[in-house]
Amino acid sequence: METQENQFWGMNENSFISLMHVSQFAGFIIPFAGYALPVMMWISNKDKNENIDENGKNIINWLISSTIYAIISAILIFVVIGIALLIVLLALCIIFPIIGASKSNNNEIWKYPLAISFIK
Repeated sequence: METQENQFWGMNENSFISLMHVSQFAGFIIPFAGYALPVMMWISNKDKNENIDENGKNIINWLISSTIYAIISAILIFVVIGIALLIVLLALCIIFPIIGASKSNNNEIWKYPLAISFIK
């Protein structure tokens, strides 16, 4: 049985980290929740667990990077290529959190490809 100090929001470490990755999908339901929820989860537990801190940094770096990529793609819509870039970015915003969640469930830390390291 897990002790209270190994519980994060009532979950074990791997479940909590997986939920942190998947919580990015909340933005598809409630605007900006895909940013707010992972950030709140990370900030509330980053000092308690090294794996949560590392995964949280990777998620935040991806969120910032994908926002930058979306802005650039939106600007490039005027040159037509932006539409294709936005479609690819949308696919990556679905695929990467799923991969991150499955890797974290196996106790692995996965850095999102294409993510710029703003927070180290």
